[in-house]
Amino acid sequence: MNNESADIVILGHIAKDIIEVDGTSYSSIGGGVYYGGITGSHMGLKIAVITKLKETEYPILDVFKKNGIKYYVSPSEETSGLRNIYSSKNMEFRVYKPLGFAGLFKKGEIPDFKSPPKFFVIGPIVAGEVDLELLEYIKSRYNNICLDIQGFIRFRDNEKVFYSPLSLKEKKQILSNTSVLKLDQTEAEVLTGHQNVNGAGKELIEFGPNEILITHEEGVSVFLSYKSFFFPWKNKSSLGRTGRGDTTFISYLGSRITKNPEKSLKFAAALTSLKLEIPGPFNLPLDQVEDLIKKEY
Repeated sequence: MNNESADIVILGHIAKDIIEVDGTSYSSIGGGVYYGGITGSHMGLKIAVITKLKETEYPILDVFKKNGIKYYVSPSEETSGLRNIYSSKNMEFRVYKPLGFAGLFKKGEIPDFKSPPKFFVIGPIVAGEVDLELLEYIKSRYNNICLDIQGFIRFRDNEKVFYSPLSLKEKKQILSNTSVLKLDQTEAEVLTGHQNVNGAGKELIEFGPNEILITHEEGVSVFLSYKSFFFPWKNKSSLGRTGRGDTTFISYLGSRITKNPEKSLKFAAALTSLKLEIPGPFNLPLDQVEDLIKKEY
């Protein structure tokens, strides 16, 4: 079955999350397909999402329809979700508690696209959504595989979510199948032992990705085999901290369709800075991003 083509395809669970800040909590949709997908649609890109959740909760997917996003959904016994617990004194770090898990994607749940997408993004929330076999299968069918590494190193276990490093063999297998790797400061340290983002980026680029995107407290960096670039966040508050990485990832990739890594990183830093001030996915006019670039960058 041939489906419509897309600029960017995003694979991952959509989530029913709870965001808690200083003991006050509210429900929120989450996941890279949500934050990244809506960001891409507001950039005028053709986005397709591959996801799975409990069939009785399919109405959640109306948010994609409203934003002109094509979605492919498979049923599961549970819908994924995390409780994200923050302190307003430090919105950089959070504690997670698992709420549900929609399970491993199967090969048969990956659609055929009429023409290959510019980027195929694997954006799992936690380990177990995508395994190495599925990663290699997707790589055999599509180029420009972009991976959020949390889907291979962030695990759920009853009441807690924790990180676990990869063996050297796993690192080679996973990263050699990846064109653009996305991770945050914590994940970079788990993978490499480097507290310094620059050290982590320089080490990971040697495993085969063309570009490594790392979000951290100060801003976002991209590492290439020959050079690296950095742009700071310019947000005035961090009320919209959840979804920062997914927003950065898709705004960077969307820009990379037509621009070089440096210009794309600047655009992603500015767009994500605006998103960081407002809970939920990015939904502002793009001229506000351009205004922020002129003013601050």
